[in-house]
Amino acid sequence: MPVQYVTYEGIKFPPAYNSEQSLSFAHNEFLVRDDDIFNVTYPKSGMRGTVWMTEILSLIRSRGCPSWSQGVLNSDRMPWFSTRLGLESALSYPSPRLLTCHLPRHIFPKSFSHSSAKVIYTLRDPRDVVVSYYYFSKMCSSYEDPTSFEQFLGDFLSGELPHGSWFEHVRGWMEMKDMENFFFITYEELKQDLRGSVRRLCQFLGQDLDDEAISSVVQNASFAAMRENPMCSSILLPADIMDQTKGQFLRKGICGDWENHFTVAQSETFDRIYQERMQGLNMKFPWDRH
Repeated sequence: MPVQYVTYEGIKFPPAYNSEQSLSFAHNEFLVRDDDIFNVTYPKSGMRGTVWMTEILSLIRSRGCPSWSQGVLNSDRMPWFSTRLGLESALSYPSPRLLTCHLPRHIFPKSFSHSSAKVIYTLRDPRDVVVSYYYFSKMCSSYEDPTSFEQFLGDFLSGELPHGSWFEHVRGWMEMKDMENFFFITYEELKQDLRGSVRRLCQFLGQDLDDEAISSVVQNASFAAMRENPMCSSILLPADIMDQTKGQFLRKGICGDWENHFTVAQSETFDRIYQERMQGLNMKFPWDRH
């Protein structure tokens, strides 16, 4: 069965969670509060770029105590405010809110630009994003089942996948990189130095956590702890949305897995298009060849 995507401002979105109305409301009418904290990613930016950052931010909010993260579903802790279900939660959520989305900058709530709300943007080696997104699309009924990795890679490079172009997503958000209410971090940095990353996040959020609290954040946001926590691993999603028999939601969480999937020709094509599309951004990421 072909999937009938929801389209908003020329970008496709999966139909199970999104509607044109919810996306339009999020863009045009959603009132951002000054103490809102937004967790923004392009899909599959890390074994859970989004899910991982949700856990980290939840644990920082609870000063390292894991009871909130272990007792409340991640989508209830950080509502997906541009989706049909998440919008209701977000509107009734008491301040200060933690909110999450995959929205590109140009359809993010308009009221954000008049606020002092904070955005945390997590990005990842786009080659690993493609691989993770490919497997996720096979598991999730809201996405067209890819016919092949070759086809999926082509759609990624041309910006034809749901949620639009990775390149435009990154470029749009990176225009904010020098703003004091914007914090960006890569999945690779989180993997390499989670403790240091948590400290930097605490500083950005104005949260003064002691060493013991930071250790608890790090321990409870580890891959092993998250795999064991049903509140963040999508085990609870119904089978008609997420078919767990076709793979694991928290799949591998390693960096560089793309090398097991790309042919030499695909890698060369990717490099060429990446260089073209990222030109003029004047930023070095951990995956860039120096």
